[in-house]
Amino acid sequence: MKDKIALVTGSSRGLGRDLALRLATVVGGVGVHYFREKEKAEDVVRQIRQTGRQSAAFRADLENESGALDLIRRAEAEFGQVDILVNNFGPILVKPWQDIPSEEWERILRVNLLSALHCMRGVLPGMRERRWGRIINIGYSRVEQLTAFQTITPYAIAKTGLLILTRTAAVAEAPAGVTVNMVSPGLIEEGILPKNHNIPAGRLGTFEDVSAAVLFLSSADAGYVTGNNLVVAGGWKL
Repeated sequence: MKDKIALVTGSSRGLGRDLALRLATVVGGVGVHYFREKEKAEDVVRQIRQTGRQSAAFRADLENESGALDLIRRAEAEFGQVDILVNNFGPILVKPWQDIPSEEWERILRVNLLSALHCMRGVLPGMRERRWGRIINIGYSRVEQLTAFQTITPYAIAKTGLLILTRTAAVAEAPAGVTVNMVSPGLIEEGILPKNHNIPAGRLGTFEDVSAAVLFLSSADAGYVTGNNLVVAGGWKL
């Protein structure tokens, strides 16, 4: 994997930061995407470069198609290629669905679904040409449970749509050697937590738990694994 380049969206902090740092232990270089937090993104880059790997930070507004495509173009210009795309960017909105104005609905759908679509469209031509690629979309643990979500409705709709997109792209790109999968975290230590939760595993998840799943799906060993949603939730809400 030392000849592979990864790009992680939303990787200046939180889960994205951990994903970038963990991927840097197995690949040749990692692109770090941010929108506002330049200093934090540059700190991630410094840590990666200290390990001898390539890294660079890229500012991009992923709320629009041009910003996403420009991100991919600049990353490919910097590294020569992007072999692994992790679509981690996508903030959650916690608010009763009936109180969410139309512009907030549209934004949550854009940043959680369309941003991933545009980034995928940007990297796929190069992946097809090289006949190797890994795309991992970050979902959430209940993405396949089509039930009522009173306070995260647009987020849940966007992530369910992202799962359908993941599986659709997986079928379409399999002949080109490109795999497309989703990793869906459950309740994470640093995340938003409900008042009451009962996790069979007996603990909250960690960034490391999620990153381990992403590293597997990014690897050469996962070349025959595509169209899957890997839930990392310790048995929560099964």
